[in-house]
Amino acid sequence: MSEAIILGQYIEKESILHRLDPRTKLVSMVSIMVWFVVIQSVMEYMLATVFTFFLLFISNVSIRYYWKSLRPILFILLFTAMYNAFLTKGEVVLWEWSVFHLTQEGIYQGIRFAWRIVLLILMASILTFTTKPLSLTAGLERLLKPLSRLGIPVEQFSLMVTIAIRFIPTIVSEFDRIVLAQKARGIDVKERSLIQRLFLYLPMLIPLLFSLIQRAETLAEAIDSRVYGKGKNRTSYRSLQLSAADYRGLTIVHLFVVSGVFWSIYFV
Repeated sequence: MSEAIILGQYIEKESILHRLDPRTKLVSMVSIMVWFVVIQSVMEYMLATVFTFFLLFISNVSIRYYWKSLRPILFILLFTAMYNAFLTKGEVVLWEWSVFHLTQEGIYQGIRFAWRIVLLILMASILTFTTKPLSLTAGLERLLKPLSRLGIPVEQFSLMVTIAIRFIPTIVSEFDRIVLAQKARGIDVKERSLIQRLFLYLPMLIPLLFSLIQRAETLAEAIDSRVYGKGKNRTSYRSLQLSAADYRGLTIVHLFVVSGVFWSIYFV
């Protein structure tokens, strides 16, 4: 099994964020992510970064876990930065060849977009690292409960979202198992070049797909054997109750977010 801790896994710790109601964390994270999408200036990115690392600190989860959650997307970050740096038109051209032109504006935009992805992934990691999957499902279900009046199957949707998030580490774990099986046959992918790795990884996608389908079928049978979704509505073993800490957290986060969005709209 992979030693990497990635998005979708819960890490048992004792912290303020772990004790908060899942609804508080869901609403706060969505609001923060919306703020991250609209930020533009360097000052705003600095404030967003400080705020994010403050949340990382109070989560009491080791920073190396967050680094491990970012490692799988390093190629995406590099591609995003390079794409914008060489294909964004600007007034200050540093280098030019054919359709490619490295501009000062492109470099700034590439760094900005890549760092925005980092902040969003870190926020998503904070949510999953500090919230149990069952609590996440219950919180999402309670938040979306009003939509059930419109005929939307809120309970099934909440479970679907949680299972999808939880399947991310499962995919990585299965892929690592296949890589280890190839290594046992004398094929060490890590010793090859980047291009060779890509060609070696492609044939591994087929057994990975079959393995994931088998896991999905097993999960479906387990859900069906418990008569999920049939008969009366499900009850919860633990009732969700907002505490004073939740109200304080929601107030602080949204004051910060509203101020940040207001600044982005009117002063940038």
